[in-house]
Amino acid sequence: MITLREPVPVARRQLGLATRHQLTTTAGIPGATLTSRTRPGGPWQRLLPRVYLLQTGPPDHRQRALAAVLYAAEPAADPLSGDTAALTGAAALALLGIRDAPAVPADVVIRAPRRLAALPQVRPRPTSRWPRTLTVSGIPSTRPVRAAADFAARAAHPDRIRSVLAQVVQVGWCHPHDLHAELRASRLLARPEIRAAASELLAGVRSVAEARARDVLTGTDLPTPLWNARLYTLDGTFLATPDAYWPDEGVALEVDSAEYHYTRDAWHATLRRRLRLEAHGVLVVSATPSMIRDTPAEVIAALHTLLTLTTPRRTPPTAQARGHQQLLLFPETPGGRTPARGGRIRTAARADASPRAAE
Repeated sequence: MITLREPVPVARRQLGLATRHQLTTTAGIPGATLTSRTRPGGPWQRLLPRVYLLQTGPPDHRQRALAAVLYAAEPAADPLSGDTAALTGAAALALLGIRDAPAVPADVVIRAPRRLAALPQVRPRPTSRWPRTLTVSGIPSTRPVRAAADFAARAAHPDRIRSVLAQVVQVGWCHPHDLHAELRASRLLARPEIRAAASELLAGVRSVAEARARDVLTGTDLPTPLWNARLYTLDGTFLATPDAYWPDEGVALEVDSAEYHYTRDAWHATLRRRLRLEAHGVLVVSATPSMIRDTPAEVIAALHTLLTLTTPRRTPPTAQARGHQQLLLFPETPGGRTPARGGRIRTAARADASPRAAE
């Protein structure tokens, strides 16, 4: 909890932070007093050039993020308005709880052609394409779709790009079509690793483990599955969302990571989901990410056996994949691959949009 040694109204609305301009011009604090209070052992701290924390304790992650925005905002502007500076990239995604998105250094967009010195903690990013902004935990930030694109623009590792973009879509912060449009507007689709990640998301992939499984399947003669299709019983009851599903054959692939199944309750939930699928005629192959990485031939052999056994199938599954749509904007191979056969599928445009996606 923030405690000010003396009340400064502007700091109350800024998580206990204030700029030098605000303190000297708005609050009327003399420069000599400001210098005195920020000396070692004093009641205030200088976090960044011209940015002060009016408390003695260490700043939390929100205060560090807002300090970066205060540093980058134009001195006379309201820094909370998001008109002259806004958090973006990994730091903005970290505020939303996206794993693998480092909070430091903080990328902050500013209006071009304005320039500002970069610091170890802050990287100002001039832009002529000013984004719409919102407030996240009290910090002006770009929308998740723009933050994700700005992250991808500066990330180097393909798996990190895959992971972060997939999380942003999976938790519902943006729709894969909107993310693809933003990546295109940012001219990032020329980079193979970003183009591949965007294509995977459009195909329904929602994690790095699923993306690796898709890579393995693409190099085989197996039919192309649906990724993360929502399955329902014939009376409309939701059944499950397997990672990959072959609707004509009624075969599912589940990539079960220990990270999400290490508790007893999570493991029981996984087993119950498999029982529900099998009770409705869906045959399930379960594999871990390490099995797909280290022994892909075993996974492919199991899938091949089940897919062969179920063609033709005496007792077809009683599960339906509804509202699933895949738009493959890029061919998966130089010659292109045929998408999954229709089977029992009913499509609805953008049916996979999350209610949390406000993009």
